[in-house]
Amino acid sequence: MEIPELIEGGFFVDERGELEYVNDFDLSSIKRMYIIRHPEKKIIRAWQGHRVEHKYFKCIKGSFVVAWKKVDDFSKPDDQNKVEFVLLKKKINQVLSIPPGYVNGLKALEDNSEILIFSDRYLKESGDDQIKFEKDLWFDWNQF
Repeated sequence: MEIPELIEGGFFVDERGELEYVNDFDLSSIKRMYIIRHPEKKIIRAWQGHRVEHKYFKCIKGSFVVAWKKVDDFSKPDDQNKVEFVLLKKKINQVLSIPPGYVNGLKALEDNSEILIFSDRYLKESGDDQIKFEKDLWFDWNQF
């Protein structure tokens, strides 16, 4: 079984400008992408999960806390599974991979932050697979 992981990238700067890369991010399974913009830090998008969809998160402006939790039974999630999180920042070039079987949520840490999300499922497939839970479950978003 896959587990969430950070895929490290980097930057290259010379007289022509700056190049940002994540060379170890394999895009071969990607079917769509979208951008979420949070105009204010108080907005929380949580919790949504997928049994079969794999998602990837890349901060493209500002910063976000992105959290995830393993779900063994989507009809009755176990409170025992621990929530983990990472801070994704534009100036630290990383992609977060969250495989199927997890719920995730996010909150901007700076106003006007933007996050790019890649999915290995088309929108129709994703909608049929999406499970949502209340944002206040499992994690204190106000710690950020």
